[in-house]
Amino acid sequence: MATYLMFGKYSPEAVKAISAKRTADSVAVIKQHGGELKAGYALLGGTDLVLIVDLPDTERAMKTSVALSKLLGISFTASPAVSVEDFDKLLG
Repeated sequence: MATYLMFGKYSPEAVKAISAKRTADSVAVIKQHGGELKAGYALLGGTDLVLIVDLPDTERAMKTSVALSKLLGISFTASPAVSVEDFDKLLG
């Protein structure tokens, strides 16, 4: 499994639909694509939301991002993440 940071920006319509049910539906979409939500945070500023997600590969990260955008009306940017420890091993 690889870790991805998914940065989201709400549309005005998406803000109106914020709910615990919608969050649960999002977790279900991530699971349907073979992933696991590790953490999610609401933010202030230019990015409204960040999800930390483990997914099997880049293909499923892309499919998950698009599926969440369709479901939520939130545009996502996904970036792969490597732990600092693994980064040190790769480049050390």
